[in-house]
Amino acid sequence: MTMLYRLDADAAAVGNAFGLRTGDDPWPGGHVAPGGFAPVITTGREFIAGPGEPNQPRRMVPRLWGVPPPPNAHDAARPVLSVRNADSPFWIGNLRNPEFRCIVPATAFMEWGRIGTDGKRRQHWFACADQQVFAMAGVWKDSEVPGFALLTCAPNAELRHAGREAMPVILPRDPQAHDTWLRAGWDTASALLQPYSSSLMQVVER
Repeated sequence: MTMLYRLDADAAAVGNAFGLRTGDDPWPGGHVAPGGFAPVITTGREFIAGPGEPNQPRRMVPRLWGVPPPPNAHDAARPVLSVRNADSPFWIGNLRNPEFRCIVPATAFMEWGRIGTDGKRRQHWFACADQQVFAMAGVWKDSEVPGFALLTCAPNAELRHAGREAMPVILPRDPQAHDTWLRAGWDTASALLQPYSSSLMQVVER
């Protein structure tokens, strides 16, 4: 499971990459850890209160990485960072509603590798060779502080080689794919939950 990612681009650079206005967003660039705020791109409400408006333009807003777990969770204090089962009753209502889907910009993400001969796990950082700032598929939930989680899918060959059983969903570079994730019905949007091509990924050192 992804436990750390980087967005080494400031708000203006993210806006240029995704063709949107960022306003006065203060994001300077850097790493994002669980429980930290990060920019996400959405067409839904910016705030919890009040009805949403149809045909909202895409915009960048801050969200907390991690959503409160369901009441029957084993560890009620640990936020949920990723969606492992998109058909889960905990997620499906939000995923079927495009308002709650979001794009999570990133420049690299970290996965823990296998335990080495020294008994320690190594960090593996992955980036996209075809795009400096890429889009991970996300979903957000209403709570006291709105939070988001990353969609996951089966790993590609690069992630399997690192010993992972899943990877974050990275959307194609095509802006149409971004709009599909943010606006389309679930039957169409769910087709994007595919592993990113290994040939378009690279391992980066940190």
